Amino acid sequence: MTDRPKTIDEIDTPAVLIDLDRAEKNIARAQAAADAAGVKLRPHIKTHKLPFFAKKQVETGAAGITCQKIGEAEVMADAGLTDIFLPYNILGRQKLERLKALHGRVTLSVTADSATTIEGLAGTFRDAAHPLKVLIECDTGGGRCGVQSKEEALALARQIDAAPGLFFGGLMTFPAPGKAAQAEAWLAATRDLLAANGLACETITSGGTPDMWRKPEGQVVTEYRPGTYIYMDRYQIAKGAATLDDCAATVLATVVSRPTATRAILDAGSKALTSDTLGLPDYAELVGEAGARVIGLSEEHGKVELPAASRLKVGDRVRVLPDHICPVINLYDQVYLISGDRVVDILPVAARGKLT
Repeated sequence: MTDRPKTIDEIDTPAVLIDLDRAEKNIARAQAAADAAGVKLRPHIKTHKLPFFAKKQVETGAAGITCQKIGEAEVMADAGLTDIFLPYNILGRQKLERLKALHGRVTLSVTADSATTIEGLAGTFRDAAHPLKVLIECDTGGGRCGVQSKEEALALARQIDAAPGLFFGGLMTFPAPGKAAQAEAWLAATRDLLAANGLACETITSGGTPDMWRKPEGQVVTEYRPGTYIYMDRYQIAKGAATLDDCAATVLATVVSRPTATRAILDAGSKALTSDTLGLPDYAELVGEAGARVIGLSEEHGKVELPAASRLKVGDRVRVLPDHICPVINLYDQVYLISGDRVVDILPVAARGKLT
């Protein structure tokens, strides 16, 4: 791009800025923590959705990557990523055929938490010489997908083991934040029951950025799948997993109105800043503007509550730190990599919108 902006001042708003230096520091720090804990790191690309960063994560030592949807995995495979985990129930003939094609290109593993899901996989994958690795998803307190007991896990493990084209690979969970120890106890009990029945868990994988700095107890977990850690956000700060200086992604926005002493309006609304607060009381904060919070979003307007002494004026440009960065990235076609005030590159968000 001959007209590519050279500095932040030349970028039109709203736009996502990625501080490359901070992102690379976060990648290195997480890999070092995983190495020290004796677990493999398999980063979730749901946050950045960029082959550029997926490759950096693998180059730094990650065992592979995690994708949530087949479309994301296809993008990453096309970009040269070769070891992909899909911790999601894959259902339906179209998805299963895409999964089979992907299995022919990369080292692939998936999860299941029902007999129905496993039946679909077993009917699609029949090659005993090249079986699909299938893990069982366990609900260890997160209240999302997953079997509810170790006995259910045993039944599904036996079903996987009996299918010629499938390989039982172990256990997977996404625990509730702050409940990693509870999850590990659940997984340990299930692992032991499976072992007593002749079914070994090659992999026991957990996730979640808020607990990633905690060393797993008893060496139950063999692999960890954090995603948000590469950028961090206000939620991670609230959970004690990051500081403001760790946050690599912000939204550059412009003040388009200052109707009152305590209210400003940004050109970044719900189509530029997510309404997903993860339970926090507001949507975002303005970096470097103490006490300035985004307290309301309409489609194209971000409502900012300001201290009365704020000197923000119409036309000022601000950096906005969202509560939850992952859905924000999915709203944009491209992101700007920056170092200081300099624009390093502009990258298309290659895996955005890949919902199937």
